[in-house]
Amino acid sequence: MRGQQLLHDAPRALAFLVSQQAFIEPTVYRTQYPAIRYQRLIPVDTAAPEWIPAVTYFSMDQVGAARWVTGNAQDVPRADVKRNIFETTVSMAGIGYGYDLEELGKAQLLGMSLDADKAAAARQASEEFIDKTALFGDTAKGYDGLVNNPAVTAGSAPPTGAAGSTQFKDKTAEQVTADVNGAITGVFVGSNTVELADTLLLPYQIMIDLSIRRIDPMSQMTVLDWIRRNNIFTMETGQPLDIIGVRGLETAGAGGTARLMAYRRDPTVLKLWLPMPFRFFPAWQTGPWRFDVPGAFRFGGTDIRRPGACRYLDGL
Repeated sequence: MRGQQLLHDAPRALAFLVSQQAFIEPTVYRTQYPAIRYQRLIPVDTAAPEWIPAVTYFSMDQVGAARWVTGNAQDVPRADVKRNIFETTVSMAGIGYGYDLEELGKAQLLGMSLDADKAAAARQASEEFIDKTALFGDTAKGYDGLVNNPAVTAGSAPPTGAAGSTQFKDKTAEQVTADVNGAITGVFVGSNTVELADTLLLPYQIMIDLSIRRIDPMSQMTVLDWIRRNNIFTMETGQPLDIIGVRGLETAGAGGTARLMAYRRDPTVLKLWLPMPFRFFPAWQTGPWRFDVPGAFRFGGTDIRRPGACRYLDGL
């Protein structure tokens, strides 16, 4: 008799879960996740159709130079455009949440609404997965990350610190600023003076150190303040350089050393393809007394379309 009652309760429990899901999902989608960084660091493109298997895009470069000619010249120089085609596969990942019959039965009996904690945990996990892949890539999928893309030029910090050290902790404010400006200038020169980096990513510990270390004992200005005022981007454009601390950069450089990244944060330079942002699908019964709400998302990793607009500096 008890077993028959449980079987009778299962459809009612599923109906209750479906009705609750309608209230849970809007709450979860409104939740902000301050620890997630990819949306701040990388332009995100959600315009492609949700189920597209790959995204194809083109890069373009202009070639040709003018020169002196005469009025009867037969060999006028020509400009041309070089186009390269690239394709990024889009893959699917998922995570969801669920309840058993007892949990749903108690909520119904007591007239309680299901809380959004489980759904929020699922969405947080999806955001963390995208964040990690966008920044550091996924070798199994063949995705490169923002901070470890082999197409981006990686330089080594010069040994200008105390006792020939390359690390920022052993360098003066002027030496640290020179290294930062070297990375920004490297972008400018490497892109044939087209690109100028507007964003600087630093390992958290180094950023903290620079934010509390004064340029001299008598000054209130920190080394980080000095960099903000005296970097090439700010001096050239009058705009502030965006300096952001990123977890994982402590060992992202060659030989497991600390790495900084200078780049122009623009969708023409780099982009994260996200055709299907995370969403929940209809609840369903997955066992005699088990009910699940699956969630899924589809994305294609981080494409650095113009590597010349980015630069790494290792050995900090």
